[in-house]
Amino acid sequence: MKKNIVIRRASIGFAALLMMFTGVASAAFIDFVIRDGAGGSPTIQPNATYVPNGLEFVISQGGMKAALGSNDINGSTISQIDSLTITRHDDTTRFAPGSGPAVAPYFNIWVTDGAGHYAVIANEPSNGAFQPLFTINGDGSKTYDLSYSDLADKVAKVYETPGAGTGTSWVHTLLGKTALTFADVASLSIAPPSAAYITNPANAVGSGAPDVLGSNVAYGFNWVFGDTLSNYVSGDEGYVVSSANASAVITSIPEPATMSLLILGLGSLAMRQRRKRS
Repeated sequence: MKKNIVIRRASIGFAALLMMFTGVASAAFIDFVIRDGAGGSPTIQPNATYVPNGLEFVISQGGMKAALGSNDINGSTISQIDSLTITRHDDTTRFAPGSGPAVAPYFNIWVTDGAGHYAVIANEPSNGAFQPLFTINGDGSKTYDLSYSDLADKVAKVYETPGAGTGTSWVHTLLGKTALTFADVASLSIAPPSAAYITNPANAVGSGAPDVLGSNVAYGFNWVFGDTLSNYVSGDEGYVVSSANASAVITSIPEPATMSLLILGLGSLAMRQRRKRS
């Protein structure tokens, strides 16, 4: 019985110490232009009409794209996503229900297999199964607050890699499927490619990929405004958003030396407990 008590306490202590290596990474965002339209650039500007810290993205024509990007959850996997959040304040009822501008923004996530391949995984907010996740708040604003559980059974689209449009990309080949959900891509790591990778024509990264116009700097997670076509044009008042956030549960594995110290410490604790009770 005494041995059981010692072992139990040592196990509890070991679990508690391992918890020290688990945390939640939250994202800070940077706004940037992805692509200009034929008539000019997207406008990104403060808008305090609804909330003091509102930010407005005016997408006045097809082709324009802009985004809020962050690298703070890089290194986590899709399955480790804890929350992807953004609140939209402008009047969405001015658009047809379920249309692109009514449900914007959407998100783009750069992923990798760790072997030099990259791709963008995107959601489809205009998909009927996704729209209930855009919830209405008491003040009339609307919020996406998405966990991995929310996303798991939703359609995941692949872009910005050879074969993406035909279901033959490295992502489809790796997973053995042509139609994908977020559960299928759960093990892929969030990480953006380098500017050199993006500008290499062999990698088939288009002008609409989520990277900074001019520098080609990319961010792992992105809330995106606008599209190649006119299906995400905002009108005179742009998309006014606030409270963008992304978080992922990160579990780091202790280095061997650190783990050895933990085991030695717990062994000493167990020995002291045995001596006290003998």
